[in-house]
Amino acid sequence: MSKNAKQIADQIKAVAGAAPVRIGLILGSGLGHIADTVDGVAIPYADLPGFPGTGVSGHNPNLVIGDLEGTRVAVFGGRAHYYEHGKPDAMRLPLEVLCALGADTVIATNAAGSLLPDMPTGSIMCLTDHINFSGLNPLIGEPTDARFVPMMDAYDPALRAALRQAATETGTEMADGIYAWYSGPSFETPAEIRAIKLLGADAVGMSTVPEVILARFLGLKAAAISTITNMAAGMSDEAISHAHTKAMAPIGAAKLEKVLREFLSTLR
Repeated sequence: MSKNAKQIADQIKAVAGAAPVRIGLILGSGLGHIADTVDGVAIPYADLPGFPGTGVSGHNPNLVIGDLEGTRVAVFGGRAHYYEHGKPDAMRLPLEVLCALGADTVIATNAAGSLLPDMPTGSIMCLTDHINFSGLNPLIGEPTDARFVPMMDAYDPALRAALRQAATETGTEMADGIYAWYSGPSFETPAEIRAIKLLGADAVGMSTVPEVILARFLGLKAAAISTITNMAAGMSDEAISHAHTKAMAPIGAAKLEKVLREFLSTLR
């Protein structure tokens, strides 16, 4: 963990209190409203030295520390994407800070396109594994042998089981599936979608995978849930765009929020 991360964590504790954080949440497009429901303190990324700027509309670049359903959380209202800065490790410092705040778990959320006809827009999907279709890696350049991170069960089975139970308790339908990371910012072509479908992907998006790799590198347990905002290119006659993503995200976000709240309530 970097010295900078410890300094930023101390800065955050001076504002939000020294009680350790239990879990981190990374919010994707259309999910920023969850941060507004936390009983705590919001700190702009701009006030945290080295935190990435995020220029994606639909994200709210604040770190919110406080209680959600009785659990002390750190909520990242926005993330930096590879396509914004050309840096796959853009979220390394925020995740290092999360560790310094005491958390041992991170749950990432994202907006994704579905490759499955029976997982339509408005669905949610708990990630069981991923395909790094981009070929990029946030640990390239890491000088220590810690860079050789095993990725078996990268999406923690116990966390997935707990999220599955939360979905059951709330009567929320949640699929399981494999997520493919595409670098963006352009959307995928129909040929690319056919290729990753053959490789075994169930959904595709432009985030989350580098964060999960970094989480495992830092010793954090990780899980992730996608909100399905569109059918992938060639799967339907939807006009895919970021505006469409933002418009459709609240449909799945309402389901995802119920699952997250039930999950967090069990940690009290």
